[in-house]
Amino acid sequence: MNQSLESINALTSYLDVTEQGESALIMALQKAQSIFGYIPQEAQRLIAQKLDIPVATVYGVVSFYSFFQTEPKGKNDIRVCTGTACFVRKADKLLQYLEDQLGIKAGETRKDLEYSLGTVRCVGACGLAPVVEINGEIHGNLTNDEIDRLLKNKR
Repeated sequence: MNQSLESINALTSYLDVTEQGESALIMALQKAQSIFGYIPQEAQRLIAQKLDIPVATVYGVVSFYSFFQTEPKGKNDIRVCTGTACFVRKADKLLQYLEDQLGIKAGETRKDLEYSLGTVRCVGACGLAPVVEINGEIHGNLTNDEIDRLLKNKR
């Protein structure tokens, strides 16, 4: 296993006192993601083994729900809102600018794990369009210059 022994042991300890079966799957996946920051394949296999369910079932749930991550996220998780108001206010141009500045495409994480870039359908801040969420914090009325300032502050 590639994951740290401490993380694997923490997940194993949790699973050892968890009931078996699919009814415990969502909670086990949430626990794994809280331990690792995402849900690596090793954790999915361990969960399947300990809950006595097929690995395919575990993977199916992980891949169905968007809040479960199967790859590590960057220290700075950036999401561009692509909802209607943001789209009309040129969020696609901001996304392209971020992709150029960070050297990654939406849905990717930089190899140095400094940044992840993604999109979100709507953050509910339409009056501030275009909106970017960075580590859960909403930034609105953005321009390329504002993006540069935000990125500089995150470094």
